[in-house]
Amino acid sequence: MSKLVLRNISRVFGEFTAVKDFNLTLQEGELVSLLGPSGCGKTTTLRMIAGFMTPTEGTIELDGQVISSPGSSLPPEKRQMSMIFQSYAIWPNMTVAENVGFGLKVRKVKEEESRRRVNEILEVVQLGALRDRYPAELSGGQQQRVALARSIVVKPAVLLLDEPLSNLDANLREEMRFEIRRLHDEFRITTVYVTHDQAEAMVTSDRIAVMNKGRVEQVDVPYALYGRPQTRFVAGFIGRTNFVEGKLNGETVHFDGFSVSKQALNVEGAGLPADVLVSIRPQSIHLLRQKSGDSDRCCAQGSVQHRSYLGEYWDYHIALPGAAQPLRVTARPQEVFQLNEAVWIEIDTAQLTVIR
Repeated sequence: MSKLVLRNISRVFGEFTAVKDFNLTLQEGELVSLLGPSGCGKTTTLRMIAGFMTPTEGTIELDGQVISSPGSSLPPEKRQMSMIFQSYAIWPNMTVAENVGFGLKVRKVKEEESRRRVNEILEVVQLGALRDRYPAELSGGQQQRVALARSIVVKPAVLLLDEPLSNLDANLREEMRFEIRRLHDEFRITTVYVTHDQAEAMVTSDRIAVMNKGRVEQVDVPYALYGRPQTRFVAGFIGRTNFVEGKLNGETVHFDGFSVSKQALNVEGAGLPADVLVSIRPQSIHLLRQKSGDSDRCCAQGSVQHRSYLGEYWDYHIALPGAAQPLRVTARPQEVFQLNEAVWIEIDTAQLTVIR
């Protein structure tokens, strides 16, 4: 049986529709991220799951029982869910151990059992030595661990996280991504994670639901979202890409500056339309000073219009004859090309994605 099911849920505020016809099913122990730009409806969806809002349409089910519908809604405190907010919401007048054990106290867990569970979870989140400190004495990352420990120790049916890392600096955010994934792998709590950060979602999630303007664009595993996006929005939002328009003529698709065989695009189903839009990831294009001798490779000549050195890689903009926009190309640090230098591009056609 599925753990959490959202069936055709919508949420309307006056004339504004924040969430429209949202469908999602989470299996037991799965971590699914709601990913999208600000205002796309992901936090509204999370609050409906938590019980802070009632859906205008549709239902939410937990373990096969309806907990939210337009006519009735189970109160948040009866949903067996824990929620971690952007602000952490830990009490400044309580020690680390008291903060973590507060939920157990509210649930009237016996003192001995509560102490044992608090001690265990503090060791898991590596805060055992800080149990008697107050929040003001902790770093941002340590405060986030306190919030995680407090939510996990009560053994919730579902864990909800609303932009939990947005207040941390870049290095701490990267560290906490892996910490959240480690804790999920250890406890296997069914989790809904809201974020606008693509890297955060890719690292932590089993699956990602990409949202745009209140609707779900695509739900898939991280690799498939990046490698085979189904819409232009998903292709542009998950990582960087080049959108290139072409025309189908017989068995060949002609783009500005290069051509690709219809067969190379590997399109299933109804085939290609007359006007073709493809997504080409920057790392799917290689730069050469001489044309490849392999006649099966897709090559075109251009010139370096712009370049940026980013330490781990070069970001090149390559102008092709007749093309309105340059192609962005990612190259290794040692692959140095000068501005206005003539180059050949070699495109890995196996990584081209046709956007419907």
